[in-house]
Amino acid sequence: MAIKKQYLKSKPICKVTFSIEAEEAKKVSVVGSFNEWNAKSAPLKKLKNGTFKGTVDLDKDSSYEFKYLVDGEYINDTAADAYAWNDFANAENSVVNV
Repeated sequence: MAIKKQYLKSKPICKVTFSIEAEEAKKVSVVGSFNEWNAKSAPLKKLKNGTFKGTVDLDKDSSYEFKYLVDGEYINDTAADAYAWNDFANAENSVVNV
């Protein structure tokens, strides 16, 4: 798992690339507070090495809760900046700070 951040000089945006190793998975997406937890909003593309990867534009100077949705199962990112308890999900969510 990995999170890569690329800040744009021209806009207050950060391009955040999410990646997760899931060789056996058929469908992976990143869901979070930045996309209303919509699985169709940010699908990740499977690479030849079995890693799923995708980039999302996020507003700078903000924090977002997120999880990976791997074949219907929610998974936290071990490389997250932090974790936050979510009463609605009754579980911890990964947090990315940009």
